[in-house]
Formats: sequence, structure tokens, C-alpha cells
Amino acid sequence: MPKLFIPGPVQVSEKTFRAFCQPMIGHRSNDFKKLYASIHPRLQELFGTTQPVFLSTSSAWGVMEGAIRNLVGTGKVLNCMCGAFSDKWFDVSKKCGKEPVALQVEWGQPIRGEQIRAQLKQGGFDAVTVIHNETSTGVMSDIREIAEAVDEFPDVMLIVDSVSSFSAVPIPMDELAIDVLLTGSQKALAMPPGLAIFSASKKAMERAATVKGRGYYFDFLEFAKNQAEDMTPSTPSISHIYALQSKLDDIFTEGVASRHARHAQLNAMVGEWVTKRGFEFFAPEGYRSKSLTCVKNSREIDVAALAAALKSKHGLIIDGGYGKLKGKTFRLSNMGDETRETIAELLTALDAELPA
Repeated sequence: MPKLFIPGPVQVSEKTFRAFCQPMIGHRSNDFKKLYASIHPRLQELFGTTQPVFLSTSSAWGVMEGAIRNLVGTGKVLNCMCGAFSDKWFDVSKKCGKEPVALQVEWGQPIRGEQIRAQLKQGGFDAVTVIHNETSTGVMSDIREIAEAVDEFPDVMLIVDSVSSFSAVPIPMDELAIDVLLTGSQKALAMPPGLAIFSASKKAMERAATVKGRGYYFDFLEFAKNQAEDMTPSTPSISHIYALQSKLDDIFTEGVASRHARHAQLNAMVGEWVTKRGFEFFAPEGYRSKSLTCVKNSREIDVAALAAALKSKHGLIIDGGYGKLKGKTFRLSNMGDETRETIAELLTALDAELPA
């Protein structure tokens, strides 16, 4: 089978797959309670929170929509938009019947704290949505700078998507006063798609209790009530939770700080290759993702042909640019379980197929 170097879903290890394929247990059984309870403290440590951590059988988009439904009442929601995925959050807010305001920047540029501050000063906002690491463009906005700006407005909730940065870089939820931090299974955590993991601040839970129309499946209060009993509100994907247990073993065996350092080192390897081969970065210096690289096609090569050759000759799959960036960029992932050896294999194959 070809090996994935796309920025999600990423390659899943044999160890994780073996865990995923363990026999089923009853999801209302004591065995399930023990499983959830066994992983919960380590999830809290990874999130940097003393708050409960919830498991949702959905993609991260389920919780992204759920956060809007739970935390936005009659006020406005500021959707920070810097790429395909963050742009989509505006549509989600609109389809949830809320009043979204777009903070739109050019694709390839980060969201800045002063931009958020200027919008929030106008008043009337219930929440801000941010994608920390915009996978479509390879831009990682400064989450600390953003959090500090939002913190100046105590009634505004900060909702952060960290699907492609969670566990790759530090995101201390409580320290940054993030109100909802959410991630998914298929990117930086290197698990099969289908599980979302999130935590909500006390302030967020208090807000949710006042908001009508939260629905049921993503009702934060239902998650909290069930988590207190080491349960989930609805039938969970037990296979994913077994895989998560295995992945947490991997992360804490390696060491969280070492995992962060490995992602930085592998990302630097790709960055050196980009410069040496005469390409440019799509994201500006200082705001580049540590888990993937979005390469600007400054050499004007045939990106589709390059991707096809990598797959057919080397069994490696890269992404040829997302949405309107197709052919204008290509994306190389270093997130999850990648090593110096696997990244070196990718870069050697790219060299073999690049035009002279």
C-alpha cells in the first residue's frame, strides 16, 4: 500500500491498527468505564487542563459546529478566516442560525491578535473561532498572541481547532484561557479518522447552560454529565478509544517535549529541502506550521505529474495543493509518527522525480 505524506489522514502505524482492532466491549459496561478512566488523566495533561476531556464519535467538524451551538447565543461570532478550513467555519456559523462576522485575511497570511482586538472592540460578540494550524496553507497563527487579545474581553469565548497541531506543539489550554480546545484523530495524532476530542472551560460550560437550541448530540452539558461517570452521551467508537489508549502510550513513552522537538526537527528537514531546491514557502517566516509544509510552486513544475510519479514509482502520496491552491502549491506532512528516516525517504524520492 502507498504511504501517506498528505496532511490528513496521515499514516497510521501497525501498532495503532492492532489496538484499533481489539475485541468489542459493551459501551455501558464497567470495562468501558475503566478504559475511559485510564486515558483521561493523560488527555488532561496533553490538553494542559484540569477540566474534563470529552470523546466525540465524529469528525472534528462535529465539535466545531457544536461549539457554535453551545457558546453563541444572541451575540455575534467572529470567524477568523485564513484558509479553506477556517473559511468554512463562517458557513457553519451561518447555517447554525447565528450572526457570523468574517475576519478574512489573504490565504497564506496568519491571524493576528490586533486584528481580533479591533473587531471585538465593536462589541456584541459571544465567541471567536480560530484554526490554530490552517492545513490548507501551512500557516500556524500565534495562538498565545490571539489568546491574549481575546482575554481582554471576558465575555467572549475563544474556540480553537488544533486538529493538525495538537501534540505536535504545546497548546496549554488553561494557561492560555482557551474556552474550547478541540482536535481530531486523523492528523497530528496519527489515528484513523472518526474521533474528536475536546475540552471546555468552566466559563464555557456556564455559557452553554444559558444557550437554547444546543441540540443533543453535541450538547456540552450532556458530555459533562456522562464524563462524570466515565461514559459518553451516545454510542462511542470503542475501536478509536483503544487506538487512542495505544497512541497515548506512544506519546508519553517518547515524552511530550521530545514529541514536540521531533516535529520541529522533521519540519526543519523539509524546510531545508524547500530552500535548496529553489522553491518558496507559501506561509511567511515565523508563521509556518511545524507539522506540514505548504510549498509554493515557484519553479512552476507540473505538480500533478510529480505527485503521480511519487505514487507510481515510489509508493508515496503527497498533496498537490488544496482547493484554489491546487497546482500552485504542494503539501508535505511531517506529523504523527514520522521519523528522520521516513522524511529522508520522501525527500530522496522528490529529488528523483523533480525536473532538472
